[in-house]
Amino acid sequence: VNNMEIVQGITEAAKDLNAPLILQVSKGARAYANHTYLIKLVEAAVIETGLPIVLHLDHGDSFALCAQALRSGYTSVMIDGSKLPLEENIALTYKVSEMCAAVGVPVEGEIGRVGGKEDDLESDAGYTIPEEAVRFEKESGLFSMAVGVGTAHGFYKEKPQLNKELITTLGGMLQAPMVLHGASGLSDEDVKDCIRRGICKVNFATELRAAYTEGVKAVLAENPKTFDPKAYGKEARQRVKSLVMERMLVCGCDGKA
Repeated sequence: VNNMEIVQGITEAAKDLNAPLILQVSKGARAYANHTYLIKLVEAAVIETGLPIVLHLDHGDSFALCAQALRSGYTSVMIDGSKLPLEENIALTYKVSEMCAAVGVPVEGEIGRVGGKEDDLESDAGYTIPEEAVRFEKESGLFSMAVGVGTAHGFYKEKPQLNKELITTLGGMLQAPMVLHGASGLSDEDVKDCIRRGICKVNFATELRAAYTEGVKAVLAENPKTFDPKAYGKEARQRVKSLVMERMLVCGCDGKA
């Protein structure tokens, strides 16, 4: 989430479908909107919808940042040590998990890397090695695990090489729920198949921003003299809502709140 209209579009979709949801805040969003504003927007969404909504720190890159998120009221955090050697990733994830366990906040860790670029997050893709994932789960204390299976942040320039068999293998070896990052641009059938094979959390971000932006462009193209942000904000919000409803139905979230 990046602004009020995106928060509203997502949460209105969830309310219409009676679906629970996780609202994620990236490093770029925090820098743009200030984390206090984003927290208050999510608090307002909880009041307005009455839905179970998780406020999740996405790709936290340090213990200090995760601690700040915890103090600020986040109800879920991700510590991304995937660029570190395995031993260091385990140690960092364990330290964050130990802190969060004291207040009942779940921690998402990552092993293997999700490639691509989103905000100022950029990396090369790297598939998760099953034996390392088992050790990572056992020694890090994490709740859920982001796995590298061929997806990437941002839009795909070519068809992604999803290793679905790896998802199946990991699902048979791990107890922790698996997370799929970089789902924007995947076909509905690919998303459904990944879920069938064991993915429990699917992240969408880039395509929501694109829907928002296309809404703004459409209003300005029709009437270039438009100056009231409410006019193009309303259309952008509706496009986000429509896309989120489609994705929630694909993921089977409807009726689960």
